[in-house]
Amino acid sequence: MTQTSACRMPDILETSEGKERRIGVEIELSGLGYDELVSLSAKLLKGIPVLKSRYVTTLKTGLGEFIVELDSDPIKDLDLTDERLPQSMRELGGQAMDVIDAAAERVVPLEIISPPLPFSSLEAIESLVDNLRGAGALGSRDAIYFAFGLQLNPELPDLEPATLVRYLQAFAALYDWLKNRHQLDVSRKFTTYIEPWHGRYIEHLMEDGYQPDLGQLMEDYLELNPTRNRALDLLPLFAHLDRDRLERHVQDPRIKSRPTLHYRLPDCDIDNPDWHFYTVWNDWVVLEKLANDPDDLADMRRLFRERRKLNLHNLTHSWQETTHDWLAKKGYV
Repeated sequence: MTQTSACRMPDILETSEGKERRIGVEIELSGLGYDELVSLSAKLLKGIPVLKSRYVTTLKTGLGEFIVELDSDPIKDLDLTDERLPQSMRELGGQAMDVIDAAAERVVPLEIISPPLPFSSLEAIESLVDNLRGAGALGSRDAIYFAFGLQLNPELPDLEPATLVRYLQAFAALYDWLKNRHQLDVSRKFTTYIEPWHGRYIEHLMEDGYQPDLGQLMEDYLELNPTRNRALDLLPLFAHLDRDRLERHVQDPRIKSRPTLHYRLPDCDIDNPDWHFYTVWNDWVVLEKLANDPDDLADMRRLFRERRKLNLHNLTHSWQETTHDWLAKKGYV
């Protein structure tokens, strides 16, 4: 499969304003030193590196401004002249930082954060990931304490409540299937970063006739999911739509406003030669297609509501298996 054809495209490629939809991508990895990752990424993306602060570099590229950073604010911001640090550490100066750097680059993920990219440019991420693997990048499976993710921030076609509900319903129905497809590393499975939505919220969301306005949609979600730690995190979207309402439930300066979903479920298995960016993206496209087919979505919701009935099928098939069989029958996979 070629790079240009590996990433499938959803049915809706433009926003309601007629602009190509965009997506932000966040890649966590290890195995390369920070300077090595900056240099290699700049070469692969044909970018110009600009050091912004300790462990934060921007890459000015033809696709926009990428960021390469160490994903740990305390280490990025560490100042050895700070009088709160032990005297012995301050006296060691650069030697202390060498030790801290070596440890940090081993146990703290390095991260590449893309700018909002047109869907048609995703082959650049596919190429970047494959080349980083070839250079020795490591993912979650390399050590038990790694829990590295590949996060997607896809722009929605529009921000109408009915559209949001369809995407949320599609995700709720496909969660078990997606989790199985991504074959999450054990270190990710035991983190709180990728929890599913609260069960009572999902049952309410999947009811026939659920047609909330924006305020009710947010209240329903935030009542039971007032946290960033969800496999599909809605808080950045809610910050964009109604920050005042969001902050009545959650106050967290890390929440950035953006008109996108924040898909946190996949792990980054970059050193696995059978794993590719497109394997994650193409599964997301399945969700896109389901969300935008009203008849299929209604049928999937019906199956979802029936999954707990006492019958032979439910006794012999998991919901993940039922989902896969339905998707295969309908031609989604």
